[in-house]
Amino acid sequence: MRVTWAPGASLSFRLDPEDEITGRASDEYPIKLAINSCSVGGVPDDAHPDLFAVAAWTVVAPWTRKRITFDRAVSAEVARALHDGWGVEAGPVGAEPRTPGSRLAISYSGGADSVAAATIFPDAPFVHFRRVAHPRVPNRWPHYRSDVLAKLAAQTGRELSVVTSDLEYTLAEPRPGYPEHHAVAAGALLLADRLDLGGLGFGYEMGSRWLGGGRYLWRFTPDNPMWSPHGRWGRLFAAAGVHIVLPVGGVSEAVTMRVALGSPLRDQVRWCLRGTDGPCRTCAKCLYKELIQAAVERRPLDTPITADRPQARKYLQKPPYGGQEMIQYGLARVPGIEDTLFAPVLDHFDVSEAATSWLERCYPPALDEIPQPWRAEAAAFVEANVGLMTESEVAKVESWGNA
Repeated sequence: MRVTWAPGASLSFRLDPEDEITGRASDEYPIKLAINSCSVGGVPDDAHPDLFAVAAWTVVAPWTRKRITFDRAVSAEVARALHDGWGVEAGPVGAEPRTPGSRLAISYSGGADSVAAATIFPDAPFVHFRRVAHPRVPNRWPHYRSDVLAKLAAQTGRELSVVTSDLEYTLAEPRPGYPEHHAVAAGALLLADRLDLGGLGFGYEMGSRWLGGGRYLWRFTPDNPMWSPHGRWGRLFAAAGVHIVLPVGGVSEAVTMRVALGSPLRDQVRWCLRGTDGPCRTCAKCLYKELIQAAVERRPLDTPITADRPQARKYLQKPPYGGQEMIQYGLARVPGIEDTLFAPVLDHFDVSEAATSWLERCYPPALDEIPQPWRAEAAAFVEANVGLMTESEVAKVESWGNA
């Protein structure tokens, strides 16, 4: 793989013979390459070369097999992280390593998890990734209202940098999306010098970090290939002087929902990618989040979606499935759940509140993973507002999916 950054943070790349058109992301999901160019707007052209290298890697990693050649020298530390993590030879090498900055920024989407992370660090600036159209690729997801999400981010009153990018259109299938989940950080990486960043906070919660959430494994996964700060992505970001920070990595989506809805940013919370004046209420994500919110608020489910709709299908199949712990949590706490579309799955779960009470507290090892400059502030918030798991609750996390 050969990558080139042109002025204006325009990235182009050329595959080597051994590279692949259909590759796999860190979660092993197959993704097909659509086009070999993208851009990142709202960032400087003079960022440290290691930042350009890591930003490029978040885009091209799925299709790169043996080597990557950058258009500028990188540090030996970044080259070593690429070799140790992916077995890829990187070069040219010759830059001095980047010195980490002193500040933490939040990669801010506006969803409940992201807002909860932002609430823990009320002085952290936001970097918001906004998808824009690619000049050479048709928009196959026109209903994604990135304009609405950006406006909500601007209404928070926090220090905000909006990064625009068409990098998601490098994917041909199944639809626009990040080549790697970490590509959402491409703009923040290129802003790291300007913002004096030493860390970047993400809203990934316990399900994503520890329980194999998303579309793989679905069991306790301490060596999570995507979000372990000690894993290959964590080591690569650290080599570029921007540590991955997971402020809510030890709590469930029930906790992030409660924290977000109780925060000063409540009016800007928006997990739906389709809605204009509010959540659309008809997509699968709205159904999932409505179950969690109803459980947290101890009220009946409020959704127009019925069991025969495609949006409900994946939440009604026989487990296991991603987000299962939160489905079980919701089933145990929503009044009248037996009269809703979720009734057919009640027999698959223990729906006593005691069975999921561990999801209301924090898994302590997650706090230990937060880099030292930001650990104490996160731990103080969690201990004051959430509480820590008991030994028996820790055991439930660590046996998740292995029974």
